[in-house]
Amino acid sequence: MTSRYALLIIDMINDLEFNSGYQLLPHALEAAKNITKLKERVKAQNIPVIYVNDNYGRWQSDFRHLVSHCLQEDVRGKPLAEIMKPASDDYFILKPKYSGFFATPLDLLLDHLNVNTIILTGIAGDMCVQFTANDAYMRNYQLLIPSDCVASNSTEKNERALHTMKEVLKANTSASSQIELH
Repeated sequence: MTSRYALLIIDMINDLEFNSGYQLLPHALEAAKNITKLKERVKAQNIPVIYVNDNYGRWQSDFRHLVSHCLQEDVRGKPLAEIMKPASDDYFILKPKYSGFFATPLDLLLDHLNVNTIILTGIAGDMCVQFTANDAYMRNYQLLIPSDCVASNSTEKNERALHTMKEVLKANTSASSQIELH
């Protein structure tokens, strides 16, 4: 069976205005540089890009408002949003909790796009990325989780999460430059 990929970018449009946001920012900025390169690579192969973002309890907001908030206001995550600004042809899903699948149409979108392999990137590796990976695995998706495209509050937490996703969820956690898309 031919692999049909989708790149998921988890919570990278983020104001980081929470207690540990200052810890996460430098790690997230490093991951953002790698995600941007990977995004260019997948777009060149017509692989869909899906931003999956928390709605932060703002039930009357939408994704474009979130992007605008992060780009135009003086928030901690502004440099992150500037790097990760979505393109007009990117998809987006707002999620109410940690997993991109919980109470969202993500599974329906992936089915519509005939996806069987998910490339998971974003923050935080030990929270939203891992919860989304768990749910993807339970739905029989193959997982590519490039280690240099995932960030957590600390390197140790991130490495622990990547190890778990590799061992338990059978994810390929190679660096993004080593992942072959065929």
